[in-house]
Amino acid sequence: MSEAIGHVADSTGNWVDRLAPIWARPYLRLARLDRPIGSWLLLIPCWWSSGLAAIAAHERGPRLTHLALFFVGAFAMRGAGCTWNDIVDRDLDARVERTRSRPIPSGQVSLGRAGAFLVAQALIGLLVLLQFNAFAIATGIASLAIVAVYPFMKRITYWPQIVLGLAFSWGALMGWAAAFGSLDVRPLVLYAGSISWVIGYDTIYAHQDREDDALIGIKSTALLFGDRTKPMLTVFYSLALALIGVAGALSGAGSLFWLGLAGFAAHLGWQIGRLDIDDPEACLAVFKSDRDAGLILFAGMVADAWWRA
Repeated sequence: MSEAIGHVADSTGNWVDRLAPIWARPYLRLARLDRPIGSWLLLIPCWWSSGLAAIAAHERGPRLTHLALFFVGAFAMRGAGCTWNDIVDRDLDARVERTRSRPIPSGQVSLGRAGAFLVAQALIGLLVLLQFNAFAIATGIASLAIVAVYPFMKRITYWPQIVLGLAFSWGALMGWAAAFGSLDVRPLVLYAGSISWVIGYDTIYAHQDREDDALIGIKSTALLFGDRTKPMLTVFYSLALALIGVAGALSGAGSLFWLGLAGFAAHLGWQIGRLDIDDPEACLAVFKSDRDAGLILFAGMVADAWWRA
């Protein structure tokens, strides 16, 4: 429940309510297309990886076809992940005020139709994946095991955010694999940095549900950290910055990359200062701002690749 992959399902006046056919609305909500922040957070590590690959290859920037394919793939696979998450969590979601209106526990979508919708979204993701080289295809397929086990982690560990980080950061490998047809230490360090970032922002997100989660036995870093959340965010965000900086240095990044990283750091610092763990709306606002933080860093990567090439 308290995870970026399964963002809030109830809808109030967004584009799905205004524009989508009535029959399609439950499925669009099931895929969280009314709440795209999670798709952006899945996409951004892909774009980071493409940006880092462009710097390392001394190219003028990431390949636009790769960026477009990652965009479509991120929205398709985040939707598939949310659908799988809701299938697994349907009984738990029915017991929590914020999630009981989701399409499956509310009865808007049957379990069988949700399964068929999951397959359809996964096939779109597969079609996107098949546009890349063989190594990138194999790398993408390898991520499915992590996605499959993730919904069960919050039942057994206070660190489900680590598993979410492994899944949501996989794109940090994909952009490099698509560009070079291989992996080395540079995308692996970027991947580790992205995992630290995900642990931080999903802890913020999980604070919206910590009381309900505690009542029904769901675990999270929000419950584990409690009043120590801000110091722990400082640790994970600092680790993310250090690791991403190492990845950039190993790739030969220049001053514009470091300027982008500084902007990313400033935004993360602002998040920690702004956060009030007892205010769910503030937690959601800070969580959503991570899209902007990630795009600031990506802009620095693109500018550095273009300038130095």
